[in-house]
Amino acid sequence: MADNLTNLPEFTVSEISQAVKRTLEGNFERVRVRGEISGFKRATSGHLYFALKDEEAKLDGVCWRGTAGRLAIAPEDGLEVIATGRISSYPGRSSYQLIIESLELAGEGALLKLLEERRKKLAAEGLFDPARKKALPFLPEVIGVVTSPTGAVIRDILHRLHDRFPRHVLIWPVLVQGEGAKDQIAAAIAGFNALAPGGKIPRPDLLIVARGGGSLEDLWAFNEEVVVRAAAASRIPLISAVGHETDTTLIDFAADMRAPTPTAAAEMAVPVRAELLADVLQDGARLARALRRLGEEARLRLEALSRGLPRPGQLIAEKAQTLDGWIDRLFNARGGYLERRREALASAFAALRTPRQQIEAQQVALGHAGERLASAIRALRKDKAQRLDLARLDPGRLAQMLARLSERLEGLGQLLDSLSYQRVLARGFALVRDGAGLPVLAAASVRPGAALVIQFADGDVPVTADAGPPGAVRKSMGEREPAGSSAAKTSGSKPQGSLF
Repeated sequence: MADNLTNLPEFTVSEISQAVKRTLEGNFERVRVRGEISGFKRATSGHLYFALKDEEAKLDGVCWRGTAGRLAIAPEDGLEVIATGRISSYPGRSSYQLIIESLELAGEGALLKLLEERRKKLAAEGLFDPARKKALPFLPEVIGVVTSPTGAVIRDILHRLHDRFPRHVLIWPVLVQGEGAKDQIAAAIAGFNALAPGGKIPRPDLLIVARGGGSLEDLWAFNEEVVVRAAAASRIPLISAVGHETDTTLIDFAADMRAPTPTAAAEMAVPVRAELLADVLQDGARLARALRRLGEEARLRLEALSRGLPRPGQLIAEKAQTLDGWIDRLFNARGGYLERRREALASAFAALRTPRQQIEAQQVALGHAGERLASAIRALRKDKAQRLDLARLDPGRLAQMLARLSERLEGLGQLLDSLSYQRVLARGFALVRDGAGLPVLAAASVRPGAALVIQFADGDVPVTADAGPPGAVRKSMGEREPAGSSAAKTSGSKPQGSLF
């Protein structure tokens, strides 16, 4: 037995590892393995490492960097997939692994489950909140389109925009499926938003993210989280036009507006130019009719108001007549004023005295003053002599003398009171004074329009002299002629003398 064991061939570790490797690769040259992704890791070299597992076993897998860029879906933990590749071994660890060449989801149900879970997660963060959505501009000047530069989608959008209302269109070409599509789409949305207003490249007023129809796997790039977040963060209003009307992707929830098709997105972006022109013409016609109606109403209102106004010629004639009256009054007033000033000047001139007349008047006044002084001296001497005589009189005679003097003084007072002009006023006469308070002694000295004051026994009455020839007696309106005046004229008796 021992000899049999010693006859077995010897292998090195490397030889055994290579033999196992050839055996695995020869028997499992191309296989499809279904399982759930676990322990996903992306190395700095770009290679992908993860394991496929089911309820009873686990199979390590690796996807080289060149193949990873062509995968239809992005691997992640918990995702049930079908991996296509070949079985090989890794001699350094004495383990076997699946060299993955392609990756696809294991059935549409699993994909829809992942889609729903992602939708709930993003909705919980508020990315689909209707309050965040922006209104589309009515007529954008520049429209940015994120789509594949080839294919029918971009041609349909450009054709529809040209038919409805031609606009300036900027195209950001991207991949719409496969590895790298999600990053390019997100970068295109962010790039349009990064353009400065008024820069060399115009900043779009509206964005359209578009793709034609396809399977759920074909449209999966628009369900990726990075694309949805880029659409929700866009400051430019965004229309999502991915797939056909029955297709729904997560970017539709984050966009400001969802279009069922790319062609419908172009219809939402701009109005129909012909319809706008028709509306403008119709509104212009309505405005013209309204203006004509307002003008006609204003004209009728003005005519109605004008009928109640006098004619301009009549107004001018009336004002001209009033002006003529004022001119006549001005000339009359000027003549009277000059005449009054001339008479005042003559009176002032007549009142002037020459130096000789002034000296003579001062001499006369000096003589009168001398006489009054001499009379006062005599009276003083006489009074002194009387005081001396009174001193020699006895009290009885002095009392009799004082009584006689008192009676005489009282009589003189009564005479003075009877001769006072106040007594005359009490009998019905009046005293006329001028503006300076001096008595008016003659009617000829009163000028028309002069201010006078008539003093009665019980008060004063201010009056204004009426115009008329000097010395003429004018009766006031309603004044009655004194009784007996006619008889006095006929009998030839003298009229009562003037108080002045």
